[in-house]
Amino acid sequence: MAWTRDQMCERAALELEDGFYVNLGIGMPTLVANYIPDSMSVTFQSENGMLGMGEFPLDNEVDADLINAGKQTITELPESVYFDSATSFAMIRDGHIDLSILGALQVAENGDLANWMIPGKMVKGMGGAMDLVAGVRRVIVLMDHNAKDGSPKLLKKCNLPLTGAGVVDTVITDLGLFEIKNDQLYLSELAPDTSLEEVRERTEAEFVQ
Repeated sequence: MAWTRDQMCERAALELEDGFYVNLGIGMPTLVANYIPDSMSVTFQSENGMLGMGEFPLDNEVDADLINAGKQTITELPESVYFDSATSFAMIRDGHIDLSILGALQVAENGDLANWMIPGKMVKGMGGAMDLVAGVRRVIVLMDHNAKDGSPKLLKKCNLPLTGAGVVDTVITDLGLFEIKNDQLYLSELAPDTSLEEVRERTEAEFVQ
């Protein structure tokens, strides 16, 4: 039995540390915030100019002007601060964000990341992802191990346009947790009731255990 998406996010939350400044990518990574212990202080940053994001609002709390970078409505905290995009990206580019958790279309065994464009699809651009992977101290990717058509997403080499080269440190999929060190992919943790043979069958990239 592989990890569910909620279990993947819960596992990713274990990588956080007290006092961290964290940027969560759109989609599944936003769920990581649900699994941070009450005893831990983590500050979330959003590229559109907010530091200190609260939980998603209840219906009677929605403020349409208060959104994150993924255009989801959010709540503020007493300590929340707001600033322009230039300040936000200076914060990212200067290495002040400890960790970013992003989704991905593909990750290569050497840490290359492709997460913004599928050829033939209309997209507005890669947004702040290229800055996040270049300026953040550590990058974790949360993604399904295989695409909807069954094709592997952990590859020897990405065949989609790259967001960043050699930028990924850790990958968490429904089958396990992988770490990338010195251009080598390591399987560090298997999801419950998942066999090594299954992981090898569903992975194009070369990895060691």
